[in-house]
Amino acid sequence: MIKAFQSILNIPDLRKRIGYTILFLIVFRLGAHVPVPGINTAAIKQMAETGGGSLFGLIDMFSGGAFKQLTVFALGIMPYISASIILQLLAVVIPYLERLSKEGEQGRKVITRYTRYGTIILTAFQAYGLAIYAESMGGGVVITPGYSFRFMFMLTVTAGTAFLMWLGEQITERGIGNGISLLIFAGIVARMPMAVQVMFQEIRLGQMNVFSVVVIIALFILVSAAVVLLTQGQRKLTIQHAQRVVGRKIIGGQGTFLPLKINHAGVIPIIFASSILMFPSTIAGLVGGQGSSLANFFRDFFNPYTDRMSLWNAFVPDGYASVKLLFVLKMFNPYNVMYVLLTVFFCYFYTAVTFNPVDVADNLKKYGAFVPGVRPGRPTSDLIDRILTRITLPGAIALALVAIIPEAVTIILGTPYVISSFLGGTGLIIVVGVALDTMKQVESHLIMRHYEGFVPKRPLKGRGSW
Repeated sequence: MIKAFQSILNIPDLRKRIGYTILFLIVFRLGAHVPVPGINTAAIKQMAETGGGSLFGLIDMFSGGAFKQLTVFALGIMPYISASIILQLLAVVIPYLERLSKEGEQGRKVITRYTRYGTIILTAFQAYGLAIYAESMGGGVVITPGYSFRFMFMLTVTAGTAFLMWLGEQITERGIGNGISLLIFAGIVARMPMAVQVMFQEIRLGQMNVFSVVVIIALFILVSAAVVLLTQGQRKLTIQHAQRVVGRKIIGGQGTFLPLKINHAGVIPIIFASSILMFPSTIAGLVGGQGSSLANFFRDFFNPYTDRMSLWNAFVPDGYASVKLLFVLKMFNPYNVMYVLLTVFFCYFYTAVTFNPVDVADNLKKYGAFVPGVRPGRPTSDLIDRILTRITLPGAIALALVAIIPEAVTIILGTPYVISSFLGGTGLIIVVGVALDTMKQVESHLIMRHYEGFVPKRPLKGRGSW
């Protein structure tokens, strides 16, 4: 590992690319502290402590804290991710987009252009809604509320997201690649110093002991290793290429394999599941108020930290109320059960949408490849579909378990969510996946120039998808 980092400094082109990447990430972090005109920064700092279990908490995690501070990067790169997912799903039902996705580099450029347009439209709508939300905060957050502020806020935040798109493209072209992913990575990692600060504060106040700290550190290491295995895990399907005679040479005949990932959907199922579950409580918190019993019901029902002991005491006689089922009552609440089920469902759904076994079987047949013992065409596609369905189940269950670890640690140990959020869920999976992809990019530059990579004689493998 040390030798690989020394080799990086010996390659001028790679050294320059890493320098560009660090410079662009510094610009991103500086912009995350520039407030939108018309915002009272002193007032927003006092009201910035919102829960991590809301939809706003998910957006704030991706923006690196810029959302809570209402800066020019308040929405971060989330609209771009949403537009990309929408177009990817539309490519399945719209023949024109499906043809573009199969046209190679030229089609990818057209889809990228449509993604940019969709990002601007989504950002404008979301920024306008965020401006209204900022006005509803009260407490002098908005200096001069009104349509002029909303229009200025919408233009500023939209321009900020467009600038982040450009910044991500610059990292991809001039840096080490994966520009958008690195921006998300930087936004998540930027919250880690605050988590460490909160941990020391909890220790100083006596709310956390040494045992809890050791458990959290051990969990972080174990879960990170498990996420690496989940990200890299794959089922290798043996592929044989038919022999062809070209002139006097025999081409083909060698064996290879088709990698089928156990977590083909990546982090998308967690984002979908958490967004759906957070949406009702977020809307209830915005429009409910203290006097609305229906809004309070939705807010508590879709909250993972709602106390379930009141429900237990209402249906269990007093003589049995001392049974120690606190863990069951707290963990197996409606929120966590639906979270797990939705995560498993979206693993299958997104895999079925983005991976077409029929197209894979047709491509294998087109290039003279086949699975030994299986006829090309329909039997091959049925085999691939059957294998993918079987390996997706353990991958989906493992992803669901990783997703609920932050809630489990918060409920059992009473750890603040800003700390437990790094022990699993969306943030950790993205951080591990982007780190692996970045190491793979750097390693490819090293191997291309006849240097050893991070793991000698064994190149790293990328995620292949989110």
